[in-house]
Amino acid sequence: MSVEIAGTYEGGLSVALEHGPSGAKLRTAAPVDNQGDGSSFSPTDLVATALGSCMLTLMGIAANRDGIDITGAQVRVAKEMSANPRRIGTLRVKLDLPAGIPVAARAALERAALTCPVHRSLLPAIEIPVDFVYPD
Repeated sequence: MSVEIAGTYEGGLSVALEHGPSGAKLRTAAPVDNQGDGSSFSPTDLVATALGSCMLTLMGIAANRDGIDITGAQVRVAKEMSANPRRIGTLRVKLDLPAGIPVAARAALERAALTCPVHRSLLPAIEIPVDFVYPD
């Protein structure tokens, strides 16, 4: 199955995008450190966004399968750029899980996060430290 995303360059280093199946729209803008105004997600910000949301989604699928509620789980992804060539150098991921997740279930949730399709699609040259935080 393929999904089409269509984009139109709007000038000013900004692109308007539309998700074909749903019609949802978003806009990207070049970051301030690369000649842009930083007024929206940059394309590399979307990579970080995709990684975080993919990890939480796969954890949600595993949690549903195992009868565990992870509602309220949060993710933060800190993106660090590298130069020469300009690329994403590091994506630091922090996943804060809600209280009450049984210790025996944690490995399966973590495995799900680390095997999400976005994580598997990123170059090995990108450092991706992941911190799973359980409150209890």
